[in-house]
Amino acid sequence: MMTKRNSLLSLLAVASLALLGPAAQAQSEGYPAKKPVSLVVGYAAGGSVDLVARTVAPELAKRLGQQVIVENAAGAGGTLGALKVVNAPADGYTLLLGSTSEVGINALTAKKPRYNALTDLAPVGMIGNQPLVLVGTSKFANAAAFREHVAARPGKLSYASSGIGTPLHLAGELVKRDGQLFMLHIPYRGAAPMVTDLLGGQVDFAVFVLSSALPHIQEGRMQAIGVTTAKRSPAAPNIPALAETKAFAGVDIGVWFGLFAPAKTPAPIQAQLQKELREVLRQPEVIAKLQAAGVTLTPDLDGRKFVRSEIDRFAKIVEFAKIETE
Repeated sequence: MMTKRNSLLSLLAVASLALLGPAAQAQSEGYPAKKPVSLVVGYAAGGSVDLVARTVAPELAKRLGQQVIVENAAGAGGTLGALKVVNAPADGYTLLLGSTSEVGINALTAKKPRYNALTDLAPVGMIGNQPLVLVGTSKFANAAAFREHVAARPGKLSYASSGIGTPLHLAGELVKRDGQLFMLHIPYRGAAPMVTDLLGGQVDFAVFVLSSALPHIQEGRMQAIGVTTAKRSPAAPNIPALAETKAFAGVDIGVWFGLFAPAKTPAPIQAQLQKELREVLRQPEVIAKLQAAGVTLTPDLDGRKFVRSEIDRFAKIVEFAKIETE
């Protein structure tokens, strides 16, 4: 039999639960009427992450009925931009256009990680992915011939990437691991010096974002050995995937993009942003612009499951290559 005291406690518990609904609703009521939304990019203007952000932002603004301002907070491989969002109020007014490095890789390679993407960020929605491509200046019939050439010269050949711990670096190490190859890694700061040194013969191979290398491939200055995603890219269907060659069947890595919010952002705001982002990614102009940059749209991915699985995959590559950053 319920005592008067237990009955009172039960009534209080019910009342408390009833109050939670309006409180949560009040947090998101009118969003985003207060002020413009800041869409943070952890890189300088002009790169692939910035391009995706500036493609999505105007259409997202139309649907939200509020300005969406792209804010470049470059530094530490995207970490500074991610930290800006992690430490921002969880009210939906500061969002991250996040990518592979700052969401998936940086915490795995840093000596002292400054945040945990799985617990400090909420994946509002995935946008798409862009393949990488392994290139050289020598002519190989296919990826199998490339592997045979490198295997016969252990430690004598090199490949370039855009820096230690970047997706391009991990792609190169994945090629080495699966192909059982020994190549020296030469880190660069950006695509331009990589192009110069590859064409000048200072490095033997390089991993680029496909959109950066494609003009040089089309003009015959570089040879594409293969894209690093499991399937060929619609942007360059004539370039084979490395995974089409048995030795590289497990090579599947690229650069992906998504919209992230501080982890404690109210669920109604996250749901609204997810809904509007999906609509943005259905707009013909947005689709055309992103596809022209080599981005394959992935709005139906479960962001949380996807990011977790990617981090698990990256951890194995980082462990194999013993990659460490400051």
